[in-house]
Amino acid sequence: MDRFFDRNKVYVLGGAQTDFERNWTKEGKNVIALLKEVITDALVDVDLTYDDIIDLNKKNKVACFVGNFIAENYINQGHLGALLTEVNPALYGVPSARYEAACASSSVALDSAISKIRLGEYDIAIVVGWELMKTVDSKVGGDFLGRAAYYEKEAKGIDFPFPKLFGKLADEYINKYNLNEERYMNALAMISNINYSNAKRNPLAQTRKWFMSLEQAKVRGTATNTLVGGRLAITDCSQVTDGAAVVVLASEKYVHERKNNVDIPIVKGYGHRTAPMIFSQKVLESRDNEYVLPWTRQTVLDAYNRSGLSLKDIDFFETHDCFTSSEYAAISAFGITQPGKEYEAIEDGVIAFNGSKPINPSGGLIGCGHPVGASGARMFLDLYKQISNRAGDYQIKDARNGMMLNIGGTATTNYAYIIGRDE
Repeated sequence: MDRFFDRNKVYVLGGAQTDFERNWTKEGKNVIALLKEVITDALVDVDLTYDDIIDLNKKNKVACFVGNFIAENYINQGHLGALLTEVNPALYGVPSARYEAACASSSVALDSAISKIRLGEYDIAIVVGWELMKTVDSKVGGDFLGRAAYYEKEAKGIDFPFPKLFGKLADEYINKYNLNEERYMNALAMISNINYSNAKRNPLAQTRKWFMSLEQAKVRGTATNTLVGGRLAITDCSQVTDGAAVVVLASEKYVHERKNNVDIPIVKGYGHRTAPMIFSQKVLESRDNEYVLPWTRQTVLDAYNRSGLSLKDIDFFETHDCFTSSEYAAISAFGITQPGKEYEAIEDGVIAFNGSKPINPSGGLIGCGHPVGASGARMFLDLYKQISNRAGDYQIKDARNGMMLNIGGTATTNYAYIIGRDE
C-alpha cells in the first residue's frame, strides 16, 4: 500500500498554546502580545531560536501559515500573514499567509504547511492559529460567527444562529434514526459532562475551574442552563475564547540532520471534504445516506485510507464539539459505532477518559475552549502531546496514534488528521 507518510515524511516537532482562560482585552494586551507569547513559547519548545529562523530564511527553508476566521470583525485587523512581522524582526522576509475556513481555519493552514514540506519547499513550517473573541458582547459575537453559515439565508437577523443550526442537527438525528428523545438528550448531557471533567485535568483549559455536573447538564431550560438553540442549552455549547496555538512541523531532512531523538511523531494521514453550505441542503442530500453528515464520514475515511490505518489503530480522538450534537455525530463518523447508535459508546464509557476510544482528553471545545481560528491547531497540538507522552495530567495510556476532526460551519468544511509514532 502506498501510504501518505511513506514519502517525504512530515514530522511534528512540538508547539505551544496560550492559557485559554485568559481575557486578553481585559488584560489590556493586544494581538501582537498574544502572538509574541505563543510563537516564542513554541520556538523554545522545539529548540529553535529567532536566529535559527533567520538562517533558515536565508536558504528559503522556513514559512509561516496563519489560521484565523474573522479578526476583521473582532479586532478590525486583516492582512494577518504579514502581521507576524510585528512579532520579531527575524520574521522579516519569511513567507507568511493567512488561511480561512471558519472554525477549520488553522486546519487549512496545517494542510498547506504539510503539503509544502512534503514537496520539499521548506524544512520548517510554523502554523499559527488564533482568535480574539472577547472584544464584543455575546450577541454581537454571535452575529459575527454567523458568517460561517450562509449569512443571508441562515444567520441574518437571527440571535445566536449557530446554536439554533446545531439544534437542528439534533432534531435531524432524532428524526432520521427514530431515537428516544430523552435518551438522546441525556447522551448529549453526558458528552458535556465528560468534556468538562476532562478539562479539569488540563492546566490550559478555559473551564478547568468551573463547576459542572451531569445533573446540571441534563436539566435544560432553567435560569442556570437556559435554552439557546432549540433543544440545546448553555451546557451543550462550546466557549467564547481568546487564544492561540502554534504547531511547528519539520521535513525528514531537517529531523535527520538536526535531531538526535528519532522518536518524533509524524503526520500519517489526512482528509478534507466540503459539504453543501446551507444546513437544509446537507439534510436533503443525506436523505438516502446512512449518515446525517456523509461528507464528514468520508473525510474520516479518507484519513484512514491515506494512513493505511483503521479504527483499531487509533488510541484516542480530538473532535470538534462546538456543540454536543456535533460530537455525537463524530462518534459514528470515526467508526466507533454505527450511525444512530452513538449513545451506546457514550453510555458504555467507550469515549470517556479511561475508555477504549477516549474522545477529547483535553476537554475539547466545550471544556478547553474554542478560539475559532485556533481550534484546529490546538487539536493537532494535543495529538502531538499525547503521542509524545507530554500531556501531563490528561495523558492517556499507550497513545501511539491519534485522530482529530475539525469542522467549519455546520460541518461544511471538514478536516481530519492522523498523527502517530514513526514506526
